[in-house]
Amino acid sequence: MTRRQFLHAASTLAIAAAAPELGLQAAELKSATAGHLPRWRGFNLTERCVERRQGNNPPFQESDFALMAKWGFDFARLPLSYLCWTAPDGWLKLRETELQDLDEAVEFGRKHAVHINLNLHRAPGYCVNPPKEPLDLWTDEKALAACAFHWAQLAKRYRGIDSKRVSFDLLNEPANISEEKYVRVVKSLVQAIRAEDPQRLIIADGLRWGREPVHGLADLGIAQSTRGYDPMQVSHYKANWVRGSDAWAEPTWPLTLKNQSTIDKERLRNERIVPWQQLAKKGVGVHVGEWGAFSRTPHAVVLAWMRDCLQLWKEAGWGWALWNLRGDFGVLDSNRADVDYEDFRGHKLDRQMLQLLQGG
Repeated sequence: MTRRQFLHAASTLAIAAAAPELGLQAAELKSATAGHLPRWRGFNLTERCVERRQGNNPPFQESDFALMAKWGFDFARLPLSYLCWTAPDGWLKLRETELQDLDEAVEFGRKHAVHINLNLHRAPGYCVNPPKEPLDLWTDEKALAACAFHWAQLAKRYRGIDSKRVSFDLLNEPANISEEKYVRVVKSLVQAIRAEDPQRLIIADGLRWGREPVHGLADLGIAQSTRGYDPMQVSHYKANWVRGSDAWAEPTWPLTLKNQSTIDKERLRNERIVPWQQLAKKGVGVHVGEWGAFSRTPHAVVLAWMRDCLQLWKEAGWGWALWNLRGDFGVLDSNRADVDYEDFRGHKLDRQMLQLLQGG
């Protein structure tokens, strides 16, 4: 039996065998289409987000998937760098052993009833974070061909696994580019995927770092992913990668700006929910692919802001994925100075945040 046959068989035959372990979780697997996404809720798992020196990225941990399922979550977004599985001497040379780590994550998702969303956080020709890619995905045909190649390989690899188990999120947070350029690239990537797997559920991030819906993709039969980082003064206060954030006033929620205007729940609804609801009316499913607040924002402010975000998304019928599970935005090991952490399986658990998320 080939690796793909094994994955396909596991995804279609193992639910009954796993029922005693999973209990009601197996019954909660949700069908997914581009026009109607489930209200998936979960976390970003970042083991393959950045290629580490000498390629020593840690493997995905089954305990993370088991814990998410135990806590009632059903979605894991895996932001990936293509450099993690390409050879140093060529971005079209794939390292099979590294790709097998993705296979393992897909299997962990099946075992624990957690949907796996594969995202190219760093793609040939584009990454929202430094260092800049040597070629530009939006203007260079060689970069676009390489990006399409990688998605085609992933599509071939996971062909036959139902989209309720695995979906593709094409590119992370396209920034200040025109809609015309973005639509051209997305259409090429979708074509490459569908040539290998016509049934795969595909998601595209919105423009302007995922914040703006892309109406030019509405007829392509794909869903779209937004973000939950507004306002940045709350979500990225003193984040060392955001220039000037160390000079921002300590945030409150609602947030009063220097010009005395206020950002509150209703403003978020009008600016960040309503425009995406207009897209959804065209038959496009919407999901919040990333959100959260950095550890320097006061905890009480974070919880108040998160509560309003969760209520807005619940009203809209949208799911979400917190950045991240473990780390400065997460519920585990977030290194906040103002949290009374609970010792939990060798980690520091923010129980208040967890309970808020479980209710959202």
